[in-house]
Amino acid sequence: MTRPRPQDRKQPNAAMPGTFEPLPGGGAAVALDDVEISIIRSLAVQLMELIGPGPAEDDAADPLAGLFTEGPSEPPSDPVLRRLFPDAYSDPEGAPRGKEAEEQRAHSAEFRRYTENDLRAGKRDNALAVIRSLDALAPAGEGGAVLRLSPEASRQWLGALNDLRLAIGSRLEIRDEDDSDLLFHLPDEDPRKPMVMAYLWLGGLQETLVTTLMP
Repeated sequence: MTRPRPQDRKQPNAAMPGTFEPLPGGGAAVALDDVEISIIRSLAVQLMELIGPGPAEDDAADPLAGLFTEGPSEPPSDPVLRRLFPDAYSDPEGAPRGKEAEEQRAHSAEFRRYTENDLRAGKRDNALAVIRSLDALAPAGEGGAVLRLSPEASRQWLGALNDLRLAIGSRLEIRDEDDSDLLFHLPDEDPRKPMVMAYLWLGGLQETLVTTLMP
């Protein structure tokens, strides 16, 4: 994914992370300025482009056929897509060998064949929901707007924010919290800095949205 350009967002010291607040009756709301709206929308569009169209979109005349379309059996070559669609059967702590490894690959291939299309469709739907909700925003004055989400839309946003952070984290090669801490202290002239700040900012949005959805 393409990192946001430095001129596309505020300087880290001048920007506070967005905070979702619960709405009466369910759902969540957050105030976003124009720059934040632009960044989230751009990232969601890039995510949809990365995931790509689904096979059912090529067979729109026969929706029933899409139900029986098998997905790929091999993991994606792009590291971001591998992060978004990991193997179902894998043990990162201990790499199996011999027959055990062959069985694991076979189980992963079979699971991927019958689930990846649906997973891709769900992630596309979540990203599209983000784009549409941002496009429908009415200006609230002073270069911003208040986004109000239903409970269902809140869950779609949560899924999209998680996917965006996984994608950016993959590009930054973030594997654990220590990696993100080190990246946070990068000098401002480092070309990765804007992407790191976007990663941390989206994390703040995601965390507060999770809190609003907790019973």
